[in-house]
Amino acid sequence: MSCSTCGGLLEVAHDLDALKTRSAHEWRSLFDGRLGVRDHNGSGVWSKREWVAPEVTDAHVVSTGEGGTTLLRTGRLGRDLGMDSLWVKQCGTSHTGSFKDLGMTVLVSVVKQGLASGELKVRALACASTGDTSASLAAYAAMADIPAVVLLPRGLVSTAQLVQPLAHGAIVLALDTDFDGCMRIVSELSRRGLVYLANSMNPLRIEGQKSVALEIAQQLGWDVPEWVVLPSGNLGNAAALHAGFQLLVDLGITSRLPRLCIAQAERANPVYRAFAAGRATVDPIQAAHTYASAIQIGNPVSAPRAMKAIAAMNGVVEQASEDELADACARGDRTGLYTCPHTGVALAALIKMRARGLVGPTDRTVVVSTAHGLKFTEFKLGYHEGLLKDVKGTRRNVPVEMAPDVDRVAEKLEASLSLVEA
Repeated sequence: MSCSTCGGLLEVAHDLDALKTRSAHEWRSLFDGRLGVRDHNGSGVWSKREWVAPEVTDAHVVSTGEGGTTLLRTGRLGRDLGMDSLWVKQCGTSHTGSFKDLGMTVLVSVVKQGLASGELKVRALACASTGDTSASLAAYAAMADIPAVVLLPRGLVSTAQLVQPLAHGAIVLALDTDFDGCMRIVSELSRRGLVYLANSMNPLRIEGQKSVALEIAQQLGWDVPEWVVLPSGNLGNAAALHAGFQLLVDLGITSRLPRLCIAQAERANPVYRAFAAGRATVDPIQAAHTYASAIQIGNPVSAPRAMKAIAAMNGVVEQASEDELADACARGDRTGLYTCPHTGVALAALIKMRARGLVGPTDRTVVVSTAHGLKFTEFKLGYHEGLLKDVKGTRRNVPVEMAPDVDRVAEKLEASLSLVEA
């Protein structure tokens, strides 16, 4: 997964000269023609297979129809923030409830083909995870009939995230450490040849995850927004977005890159610290507990790739406190979203950027929602019950318990509607 000479992470290189034999118009027509196809060629990843993993044959593709997720225009939230064009890319509506499926379909498909051809000898696929990667790996490995091993930090993932790899039959090891500790162990297991590493330091994952950028452009009529705001922990997604948007420019599909905002939780913010200090390198930190548990990472393996993305995309890094991310979730939910705490980090970052004028009122902006809010029911319930530490809960909403008396119910309803209308 890393260069034997410099130690840097490997990247997949595509033959741009070969890809340029098709014109921009021909590529757009090809990909638009695959929309709605019922087999795996209609997935958000495999519909762009020539740009992702062109050598994987149909027989070895392991797909759940991932991607193709909604780019949702949030009119009410946009109006509240004084923005004409605010969108949320709903990556959490993928098969296992997060954007991780986009990379996992590519990795597992390549491994399946390698096993069939005899080019690979893999006993098991393995990952360290804060929840979503483990769910995705377990599901895709089960479909491919390949054993899966998951290393989780004990007590630091939601119930919904924990049950997914258990249900799919993965070997689940809950370790008394954080994500970074799990990552060190699984990396050593991979070095010893016991497992094949499926974390995002594997460049195959990046190839699938870059399809988010390609989908956003396609959904905007083959154009790009002014801003993309992305919650980030291990930072593979930042590298993937850059790769996708850069490919669009290289092939003449679009003429520019959007600006990138990497959003981090204040308690797990190594990239924010580096950016604020004007440093080009990211120093590891000890991440503290945050409700945005999937990005509670202090030593992100893709930090060098993310810093490259920030430089190329004229990007910035913003952070969100626990109260800010929880309030942003509630604010988004009040406009019809159902946001995970990581999306709350991104929304909070956008709110702060908008307040200081960095994002303008006419800037078309896409917030990437990385996981489904249903995975974080404990967080949601805790917010509205006022049980979250360090969170004010100014937008709490609790059930009103009443006797089954129609007159009293009508009276209460009248008072509540009058308050809303005011």
